[in-house]
Amino acid sequence: MISIRQRKGVKPTEVPEDYAAQEANVKLENKLPSGGTSRRLWKLLSFMVGGTIALCIGLLTSVYLATLHENDLWFSNIKEVEREISFRTECGLYYSYYKQMLQAPTLMQGFHGLIYDNKTESMRTINLLQRMNIYQEVFLSILYRVLPIQKYLEPVYFYIYTLFGLQAIYVTALYITSWLLSGTWLSGLLAAFWYVTNRIDTTRVEFTIPLRENWALPFFAIQIAAITYFLRPNLQPLSERLTLLAIFVSTFLFSLTWQFNQFMMLMQALVLFTLDSLDMLPAAKKNLKTGSFLNRLGKLLLHLFAVLCLTLFLNNIIKKILNLKSDEHIFKFLKAKFGFGATRDFDANLYLCEEAFGLLPFNTFGRLSDTLLFYAYIFVLSITVMAALAVAFHNLSDSANQQSMGQMGKCTIILKPETAYNLIHTILFGFLALSTMRMKYLWTSHMCVFASFGLCSPEIWELLLKLIHLYNPKRICIMRYSVPILILLYLCYKFWPGMMDELSELREFYDPDTVELMNWINSNTPRKAVFAGSMQLLAGVKLCTGRTLTNHPHYEDNSLRERTKAVYQIYAKRSPEDVHALLRSFGADYVILEDSICYERRHQRGCRLRDLLDIANGHMMDGPGENDPDLKLAGHPRFCEEIKRNLPPYTAYFTRVFQNKTFHVYKLSRNK
Repeated sequence: MISIRQRKGVKPTEVPEDYAAQEANVKLENKLPSGGTSRRLWKLLSFMVGGTIALCIGLLTSVYLATLHENDLWFSNIKEVEREISFRTECGLYYSYYKQMLQAPTLMQGFHGLIYDNKTESMRTINLLQRMNIYQEVFLSILYRVLPIQKYLEPVYFYIYTLFGLQAIYVTALYITSWLLSGTWLSGLLAAFWYVTNRIDTTRVEFTIPLRENWALPFFAIQIAAITYFLRPNLQPLSERLTLLAIFVSTFLFSLTWQFNQFMMLMQALVLFTLDSLDMLPAAKKNLKTGSFLNRLGKLLLHLFAVLCLTLFLNNIIKKILNLKSDEHIFKFLKAKFGFGATRDFDANLYLCEEAFGLLPFNTFGRLSDTLLFYAYIFVLSITVMAALAVAFHNLSDSANQQSMGQMGKCTIILKPETAYNLIHTILFGFLALSTMRMKYLWTSHMCVFASFGLCSPEIWELLLKLIHLYNPKRICIMRYSVPILILLYLCYKFWPGMMDELSELREFYDPDTVELMNWINSNTPRKAVFAGSMQLLAGVKLCTGRTLTNHPHYEDNSLRERTKAVYQIYAKRSPEDVHALLRSFGADYVILEDSICYERRHQRGCRLRDLLDIANGHMMDGPGENDPDLKLAGHPRFCEEIKRNLPPYTAYFTRVFQNKTFHVYKLSRNK
C-alpha cells in the first residue's frame, strides 16, 4: 500500500504514526541528548549556521562573477564607448534606456521620452514601457538619482553591480530550495557549489549582463522556493499567508522583467495541473477524482484535452479581437522546428538557424558529468520518477480503496507534495532545455537543486536501501551526509585550482573597428540622423550615439519584424533603386553594411542571412549545393557586394562616407 504526505485545504493533515516514526529514525536530532531544549537549541544553531552560509555563498558567487567580468574586459580601465559596446545586441538596447533616463533633465521628461519615443523606430512613436520590459532600467535610474552615490559610483557600475547582486539572491534562493526539500543546509551548499562549478551551463550573466533573463531568473528562483515551502504540511496560518505574499511578489517581479514570462507561467500551470490531477497536491473533492482506475484515467485525459482546446480557442479568439500578432513568429518557429511542414518564413528561419534556438548540444552533458552533477541528477530523478509513478497509479485507483490508507503498516513509498512539485518542474523544464538550448539555464540551475536535494534526502536513501534490502536508520543518516560531503571535497579538489587560474587570467576589451565607427558617427553625423543596418549593430548605435534607428533587436512586434526584413534587403539580390526606396520609406539617412554578414561563413549554406533572404524572395542561393526547384535566378547581383564597386547605378543613390576593415557606411541621396 502507498501513502502520500498531504494536506487538505488549510487544515494540517494527520501524519500516520509509522511514517512519523520512520522520519524520526533518520533525523540527526536523534543523536542529540534527550530533552526538548537541547533539540531546539540545535535547530536554532543549525538554522543560523545554514543561513549564514547561504548569505556568504551568495555574496561570494556574486563577487566571483563580477571579478570574471572585470578580468575579461578590464572594464574599469577601458573608455566609456568601449564599455557601452561591450553590451552587445539587445543588451545595449536595454541599457540605452537606463542611460536615457539619467540624461533627461527631469524624471518627468525622462518618462515622457519613454512613453512617446520616436528614436527607437524611425517615423513611429511608440510607448517603450508598453512594448518592452524596461521597468527595471527605469527603477534603477530613479534610484541612482535619489541615492547620494553619484560622487562615488558611476552609473554603469551601479547598473552592473545590481545585476551581480541579483545573482547573490539567485544562488541563495537555489540554496534555500534545496534545503527546504532535504531538511539539511548541506544540500543547499552542494547546490551552490554545483551552480558555480557548472557556470558555463548555469548562467551567462558575466558577458550578457542586461539580458532580461538575468533580471528575471532570481525572482523565478524565489517563487519556486516559496511554492516549495507553501506545499509543506502543518504550516501555521501566518506562515502560509506570508508565503503566499512571497509567491505573489516574486511572480509579479518575474513577469515584469522578462518578455517570455508567459511561457514560463504556462509551464508552471502545467506542473500544478498535473499534480492536482494526480492527487499529489491538497485539493477539494472533484468529480474528476472519483471512480475506478480506468474511469479516472479517462476523465483525466478528457479533462486535459478540454483544457488544451479551450486554451488554444481563447488564445486565437483574443488575438483576433485585439489584432495581436506579436507571437506569430514563435508559433511559426515551433511548427517548423518540430517538423510540422517546412517553412520559407524569414522570421521562423532566422530563429531556426540560430544555435541558441537549436537542440541542446550533446557536449553539455559531458561538462555536467565532469562535476558529477548529471550522474547525481539521473540517480535522483530515476528514484523519484519511480516513486511518483507508483503514487500516481495508487491515486488513480479505485477511490473506495483510499479508506485503507490509514493502515500504514504496509506503506512502502512516500512522496511529499513539495518533492512532487519540483519533480514535475524539472522534467518539464528539462524537455524545454533539450528542445531549445537558450532555455537550458532554467533547467541546469534547478538540476543543481534537485540533485543535491536527492543526495541529502532521507526518503530517497530509505527507498533505495529498502530496494536492496539494506535498510537501517543509521545507514540513512550516514549516506545522506557522507555522500554530499565527499562530492564537495571532490569539487574543491578538482575545480578550485581552475577557478583560481580563471581569476588570475587578465584580458582586455578590443574592438577597434566598432569603436572607430561609433566615434565617427558621433563626430560626423547630425543628432537627428536615421541609421539602417543589422538590428544587433543598431542597438549599439543607439546606446553609443543616441541616433535614431530603423530597426532593433527587440523582435516581439510584428510591424518591426516586417521592417527588419525590408531593411535586410541590403544583403539580398535587389536593385539599388529598390533598396533605396525601402530604406527611404523608413526615413533612413545612412546605412551600415557589415562584411561579417555580407560574406558570412559562420553558418552553413541555407542558414546564412543572405540565404534566408534569397529563399524568402524566391531566389536561388549562392554557392554549390541544391536549390528548391521553384527558386529562380535573381535579376540583380547581391546589393552589399555590388555597391562596393562604385558603379553609376549605385553611386546615384548611395555615397560612401566611412569605411574600415569591418564596416561600410553609405549616405542615401534625398533627391531620388
